[in-house]
Amino acid sequence: MPVLTIRQIGDPVLRTPASAVQDPTDSRIRTLIADMFATMDHASGIGLAAPQVGIGLRIFTWDVEGSRGAVINPQLELSGPPGFVPRAEADGQDAVVREGCLSVRGPVHGPVSRHPHAVLTGVDETGQPIREEAENLLAACFQHEVDHLDGTLFIDRLTGDRRREAMRALRSLETTP
Repeated sequence: MPVLTIRQIGDPVLRTPASAVQDPTDSRIRTLIADMFATMDHASGIGLAAPQVGIGLRIFTWDVEGSRGAVINPQLELSGPPGFVPRAEADGQDAVVREGCLSVRGPVHGPVSRHPHAVLTGVDETGQPIREEAENLLAACFQHEVDHLDGTLFIDRLTGDRRREAMRALRSLETTP
């Protein structure tokens, strides 16, 4: 299972909506998913979408708070008021999750409003249906990864000063040798 190259912001594949997988049981899909897990683990990520490794297919992997899996042709049903900012436990206290991305290197991150509850459906690499209910950080991860499949990056969801700060940080990375 090789570690794949993670595409960075500016690569057109990250802004192109991914195509549906026609044959989820194709052995190449299983290989891709195994390689995506290896890549996500190597990068210490909690999710990875196929476009992030240059493959324009609707597939993503995740590993969040004891839930680990992969989904092909995902659909999300969202509930709860939009505007929720995920929290995670840090040092025994709740802390706002500052969303980041393996495809946006450097210190670019910020709180992104998400729905607090999501139901993920799709199929696995054997063609079997999957259904995963998620709350909080896992729900945010699912939304983040589906955004990737739609050609949207988390920085597109930042607003106001947070968006300006993120864009400034990205521009400074471009000028750093």
